[in-house]
Amino acid sequence: MNTKNLVALSLLVGMGAVLHAVVPGFFLGMKPDMMLVMMFLGIILFPDKKSVFLVGAVTGLISGLTTTFPGGLVPNIIDKPVTAFVFFGILLALKKFNFSIYTAAGLTALGTIVSGIVFLGSAYFIVGLPGPFTALFAAVVLPAAAFNTVFMAILYPVAANIFKRAKLAEVN
Repeated sequence: MNTKNLVALSLLVGMGAVLHAVVPGFFLGMKPDMMLVMMFLGIILFPDKKSVFLVGAVTGLISGLTTTFPGGLVPNIIDKPVTAFVFFGILLALKKFNFSIYTAAGLTALGTIVSGIVFLGSAYFIVGLPGPFTALFAAVVLPAAAFNTVFMAILYPVAANIFKRAKLAEVN
């Protein structure tokens, strides 16, 4: 991993942290996780194990520190690295096919749902949930998956073009 990759990942995580901090919690202390899109974008642009581990761990820590969910630090620290490696595994499986904006958007939807399940599941066992699992999943995770999918569909072509022109990453 070189310095350019670290700087690029840091910028993505920093932008995600700002987005995550400014979005208010709206349903029982939960809010859509905007950092996921930036984490997924970092994994798409830098698909190697070290980068995935680093972006997953840092995203989990920062997301946990800025969460409005009661007791959400530890579930976030568990959720983001697990989600990052699941996303990475699916990305590697799909690399054989033609990668496009639709692939990025679909992976983002799937990754957000995986993240929601892991977060709610770990929160359930560690600190408890402020409401029923299914209500939290339906009210927060599914709308977040839809929003993150649209956000990635808009952001991916722009970021891919910037990273390609700046020669920061090899983008398909």
